[in-house]
Amino acid sequence: MATVGNPERTLANVIHIAGTNGKGSTLAFLRAIFEAAGLKVNCYTSPHLIRFAERISLAGSPIDEATLIDVLEECETANAGQPITLFEITTVAAFLAFSRQPAEVTLIETGLGGRFDSTNVFKKPALTIITPVSMDHMSWLGDTLAEITFEKAGILKPDVPAVIAPQESEADEVIQSRAKEIDAMTLNYGNYWGFSVKGEGFSVSIDGSDLAMPPPSLTGDHQITNAATAVVAARQLTSLTVSDDAIRNGIQNAQWPGRLQRLDGALANLLPADWSLWLDGGHNLAASEAIAAVARSWSDKPLHLIFGFLNSRDPQEFLAPLAPHIDTLQAVPIPGEEASLTATETANAAWQHGINAEESTGFEEALHRIADQAKRPGRILICGSLYLAGSVLAYEEAPLKDGAS
Repeated sequence: MATVGNPERTLANVIHIAGTNGKGSTLAFLRAIFEAAGLKVNCYTSPHLIRFAERISLAGSPIDEATLIDVLEECETANAGQPITLFEITTVAAFLAFSRQPAEVTLIETGLGGRFDSTNVFKKPALTIITPVSMDHMSWLGDTLAEITFEKAGILKPDVPAVIAPQESEADEVIQSRAKEIDAMTLNYGNYWGFSVKGEGFSVSIDGSDLAMPPPSLTGDHQITNAATAVVAARQLTSLTVSDDAIRNGIQNAQWPGRLQRLDGALANLLPADWSLWLDGGHNLAASEAIAAVARSWSDKPLHLIFGFLNSRDPQEFLAPLAPHIDTLQAVPIPGEEASLTATETANAAWQHGINAEESTGFEEALHRIADQAKRPGRILICGSLYLAGSVLAYEEAPLKDGAS
């Protein structure tokens, strides 16, 4: 950063987001809110689903290829052959691009953890957010919830307000302890703010005042938590004018692909009438529990899974909350991913939970098998990995002529 002129120091209204689940969705709601208010927004997220350029958004659009190549080459030259990770050099490139195409708001999602994350270079961001923390990336962040939370809480800064989403008590204690230690100003769920479901929408209470919200554009009760967190954050950014109507508009119109997303393109068109096809990239226990909560509300039709998983994670743990709601499962390898479990390994994990599982060579074959074997119309959910979600979305965008998946 220093070698290329500390571009991170020039960025306006930085909102830095850490947490285990909901970081990207919360960022998506915030982006939609600020854009509805007529503000220019730059965003840095990870990982990408289809194209690398998705990670760096300039004023609402992915960075163009020529600009991306230019800033990466400039960073590579400045680095002069020193050891550096892909995420580190990408982060520098993103902030360099942001400094040259300024926006009124800069939304930054941590890559892993927070304390030592490459994005954690802001001395005084406008705001920090910690979304719900749960067990994930234990090989990097620690074996206990407290250890993992301590890493996430590393983005807290002295005299900077921090919106804290609902947390388990163990995680909340760590966050509050760290905040007190460095004199960060925490805006805590259950104290400073809260939310409740109201009809089809929800209501956010902020420091004693209530704000009625429409149903979020993203599916699932867990998205109400993310949307409410974004509402509190948008209200906290007092340096900019953001009306309540802009907040409502953003909540209704946010987009975040691969998160309980209903598909209506090429793959969905392969299904008979009265079927629906869904996609989710969640890959840890907390994500599975959120999907299971939605699955409970889908009891009117059978639920069939197309499931792929990485070999660095435990598929049995992921499937445990979902098992009671699944009629059948088609196990697939993740296309082009060396770290994917085989279809056999994934199917065996499903059988351990008593799930009726079969192996398929890919998600297109799996789709046909489910529709052919089912006795009545149902829902199909493709899930288990963001890499699998990315492959599905790429297929939706440009179906392969040979039908391979």
